Amino acid sequence: MLIGSQLTTTTQTHPNQASIRVAPVVTALSSALDLSTGQPPGHSIRACIIGMRIGQEIGLSADALNDLFYALLLKDCGCSANSSKTFHALGSDDLKAKRDVKTTDWTRTSWETIQYALGHVATGKPFVERVRNLLRMAATQKVHARDVTKIRCERGATLCRLMGLTEATANAVLNLDEHWDGHGYPEGHSREEIPILSRIMLLAQTLEVFLIAYGPEAALTAVHNRRGTWFDPGLLDAVTSLATRNALWTDTSGENLSEICLRMEPDPRALEADETTLDNIALAFSGIVDAKSPFTYNHSLGVANAAIATARALGLSRERIVFLRHAALLHDLGKLGVSNAILEKPAKLDNGEWEVMKQHPRDTWKILQAVPGFEEMSNVAGSHHEKLDGSGYFRGVTGDQLSVEARILAVADIFDALAANRPYREGLPLEKVFQIIRAEAPHKLDAGCVEALEQSGAESSQIFLDLENMRHALLPVED
Repeated sequence: MLIGSQLTTTTQTHPNQASIRVAPVVTALSSALDLSTGQPPGHSIRACIIGMRIGQEIGLSADALNDLFYALLLKDCGCSANSSKTFHALGSDDLKAKRDVKTTDWTRTSWETIQYALGHVATGKPFVERVRNLLRMAATQKVHARDVTKIRCERGATLCRLMGLTEATANAVLNLDEHWDGHGYPEGHSREEIPILSRIMLLAQTLEVFLIAYGPEAALTAVHNRRGTWFDPGLLDAVTSLATRNALWTDTSGENLSEICLRMEPDPRALEADETTLDNIALAFSGIVDAKSPFTYNHSLGVANAAIATARALGLSRERIVFLRHAALLHDLGKLGVSNAILEKPAKLDNGEWEVMKQHPRDTWKILQAVPGFEEMSNVAGSHHEKLDGSGYFRGVTGDQLSVEARILAVADIFDALAANRPYREGLPLEKVFQIIRAEAPHKLDAGCVEALEQSGAESSQIFLDLENMRHALLPVED
């Protein structure tokens, strides 16, 4: 067994999955989806509260309300899949563009859409280049909107299925951007062709973004202006009834949003998170992160596989290896809040851009801190850029504050970054990879972890393994 100098491990175990509800996990992780759309913290939760009230007002069944609850929280889980395409189409910050499009009626050409284009197409570029890009976008706007919406909706539905949610939930996410008059995307469905859950979700989402941006009266005006075009008139009647009784906006501000949202789940024990369910959720969210940029596609899987190989060589228990797998899969959640203009910049980042990039481990930590029972995981995942000598980020802690899992993750992250193939370069040969990593040990990286990964015989692998296959392929047989 290889044990590096000063390696320590914590005694806290992975949460007792049998006692964990899926709802609190998904509710907390929805904040990562808010990052991916450039929305203020709590967007998905507020939309869920508003949407659930609309569903209750029209008398949806308990089963339908359960499906709606998860669809509202996960409505944006496919958004990262079109981030790169959006960035390259606009030539500017994709997060700002995604944030502002939610308050724009993009189905028709108007001064509103012209202002949006002027504010988001090739900003900061020379005048002639801006004009060229604006003309190109005007000519291709409908095709582009349909394509990016299709990518997002199909990806979102697939991820809902991966998490083990119902087909009704997946189908609701798939049809989120269809409009009552048939001018939505991706398929142009209209009226009752659109699932009722999708109609509620689009309405709740629009109410929420206008509420936060402009206030309650402006939100009601905005949705009523789209009556019969974007929105089902019957649902708007329900919204009017709720607003008249002062029951629409209640508890949509303040610090207890998550608790209020969780109380709205119709059957709190309907979904419990066993080990496989947690693994599927971690895999789904790693896919959300990795889909954001082709520069890091499948990076989370590669880090997880390298971390598992290292942990096995070090003799960690099966329980700790599963814990580490989940921390590795979720370690880059914070990157959802980094614009593709930074992630895909071909040149060196300037100081301001580098400061933004350095915050992503902190955002990972913050997101996972909010998941019940994930406190240790948040510390491990958020420490993947820390170094033993204190020169890392975001905390700048030293080795005595880093557990064995955190040390393994730091090595695995660098290993995959160097060894994996990227769109802009081939992965480095393993001999060169380990030469670079060994040069960082023992002052920055743990020498025992580096040696364990090298002696494990692991090669760069971003192959998807579900939990059962991972057990058979990488873990020792238990007595």
